[in-house]
Amino acid sequence: MITGHLVNRRGLLALGGGTILATGALGAGRVWAAPAVVRVGDGALTIEFDSALKSRLISGPEGQGAPLTDFDASETVTLEGGQVVDSFFFTGHSQQPVSDRHGQGVRHTVRGASADGLEKTVNLTFYDRYPGFPLLNVTWRHTRGEPVAIESWRVGGHTLKSSGAGFWSWSGSTHADRRDWVQPVGEGFEQPNFMGMNASDYGSGTPVADVWRPDIGIAVGHVELTPKLISLPIIASPAGASVALQEARAVTLAAGDSLSSLDAFVAVHRRDYYATLDAYRRVMADRGLAAPKAPEGSYEAIWCAWGYDRNFTVAEVEGTYAKVKELGFKWAVLDDGWQTNEGDWALDPRKFRTEAEMVSFVTAIRAAGLKPKLWLAPLAVDPGSDLLHDHTDMLLLDENGAVQDVTWWNAFYLCPAYQPTRDYTRNLIRKIIGEWGYEGLKLDGQHMNGVAPCHNPAHNHARPEESVEKLQDFWKMVYDTAREANPEAVVEFCPCGTSYAFHNLPYTNQVPSSDPLSSWQVRLKGKSLKALMGRDAAYAGDHVELSDGGNDFASSVGIGAVISTKFTWPNEGRGKDANFRLTPEREAVWRKWADLYNAKMLPKGQYLGELYDIGFDKPEAHAIEKDGRLYYAFYAPQWDGPVELRGLGAGGYRLTDYVNGVDLGAVTGPMARIPARFEKSLLIEAIPVQGGRA
Repeated sequence: MITGHLVNRRGLLALGGGTILATGALGAGRVWAAPAVVRVGDGALTIEFDSALKSRLISGPEGQGAPLTDFDASETVTLEGGQVVDSFFFTGHSQQPVSDRHGQGVRHTVRGASADGLEKTVNLTFYDRYPGFPLLNVTWRHTRGEPVAIESWRVGGHTLKSSGAGFWSWSGSTHADRRDWVQPVGEGFEQPNFMGMNASDYGSGTPVADVWRPDIGIAVGHVELTPKLISLPIIASPAGASVALQEARAVTLAAGDSLSSLDAFVAVHRRDYYATLDAYRRVMADRGLAAPKAPEGSYEAIWCAWGYDRNFTVAEVEGTYAKVKELGFKWAVLDDGWQTNEGDWALDPRKFRTEAEMVSFVTAIRAAGLKPKLWLAPLAVDPGSDLLHDHTDMLLLDENGAVQDVTWWNAFYLCPAYQPTRDYTRNLIRKIIGEWGYEGLKLDGQHMNGVAPCHNPAHNHARPEESVEKLQDFWKMVYDTAREANPEAVVEFCPCGTSYAFHNLPYTNQVPSSDPLSSWQVRLKGKSLKALMGRDAAYAGDHVELSDGGNDFASSVGIGAVISTKFTWPNEGRGKDANFRLTPEREAVWRKWADLYNAKMLPKGQYLGELYDIGFDKPEAHAIEKDGRLYYAFYAPQWDGPVELRGLGAGGYRLTDYVNGVDLGAVTGPMARIPARFEKSLLIEAIPVQGGRA
């Protein structure tokens, strides 16, 4: 397995030392860190460079704030054999105004040279629309002497100083243990955040890493239009918490040749990671990658037949529709088990003997007043399937000619960049939506998030990485095909347990929490995806049965997530630890929350993720603005103390615990503190008072 881990804790400490040293093939030289020789920045962030092109980050304009980092060797190259070149004597600085797709700004160019002929050019562009979020590109040019073999490069390497209050982090990488995306950074914390495959079917993600303390945070990432096989390590050290962007790219530079980094960014922000991801989303939208506007159907409450497992019967699924409709859920999703195998996607004759029976099944869903959605796992093919027998050419193969495993179904990957794979999948989507009549797709499987480089000689790839970079084109084809067949089709993308690959998000209009391991994951994923897709993104909390206690609707409703369930009725379901029957006691709970959800429809509101820090604020808090009202959600195992209502207008507001119908009194904005006592959650509606003051 490739780790992409280029700088470990020992390497980090070496880079953070008091000298800059260039060794090996480029000779040797030593320069002591000196005061800043050039300063660049905007009103939110200042970056200073010393005489050796070490840099440090300072909050605020013109370095008026406190230094967030020491002078770090932030942009380096590593030579073959492991020597790090990080000493570049300052040779000049220039600046010029820019006006491009990101708006008005200023580009600063800082130059330096190593002792034996590597020139470094750092371009930092500060845009008016994105304060504290400069775009970064670095070029290293070999000017003389023998060719130089380079193993890797690194940019944006900075260590946020400790304030004594600890750190939290957000990481966009994917891991087979389905760990939290938001984690505290304690002593010994080290996570490589490789953006390739970290297991056979777990990989890719969002190329951003962020660390913060209570008062401020820093982040780094890239803004390329396709996924890249880079790492974004977060490492704790005695000095603080560090981030960087690095790539293992073997290249030999002759005199006159250059190596350029990816287009990247460094950022500084207040509170948690939300501001970073929100700015990243808007920058990527400028570049042409943005999530689509969700259709009305994407916000409607979901019932899924997965409670009956793969061995469902048509009769028991159809027997649940009346209860689904009665409770206020709008979608009926047929999950895994309708097919003979992954790959052929032929109908299982124990459920549907003919395609006419499948069409009748879809018709029955509509007749019950519900909308039909079908589960599908594209890019997976089972051993023993006809497709694998007849089309081994579609397989994604590694450099040794071996298949790539999809572990959940004991299947293999198909290559998304191979045209026959695309054509086969396109025809399948047209059948499901255009012929069978489904109004939505539930695309499912951790393997959908990322793929490994493909070495199948039948595909004639220009580079093995084409499979990685063209995966998003495959999902665009799926999305466009579904929407061509039905312009209102809901295309749900559920890459089980992975950290969503940002480059796939423009080709889905509904995303679930994707097999959460806890209610905490439901909430942190919701905050993350609202940042990455937009404040009114159609994010679903996934089956409530996966939340704490199997009934935590509050974690979905409070953060503006679509509610979802897989209850069975009137009989028990199947599967591991099946306990999904809608008992009379559960029905009362499900009915109450479905009514609240349908009445408030908070996913259509504007999620105000910048108001609260999900790591440091206690209790955990979220806020949504909808139709002039503010909705607050607070979470803690137990709480007895004040809570802050941030983001209020200047006038008065009437407060209600809208879950329990309790009047909580009146407050006056723009910020209010009220006493609160609750277990697990408290959800508040703040309604403006006519006439101003409360």
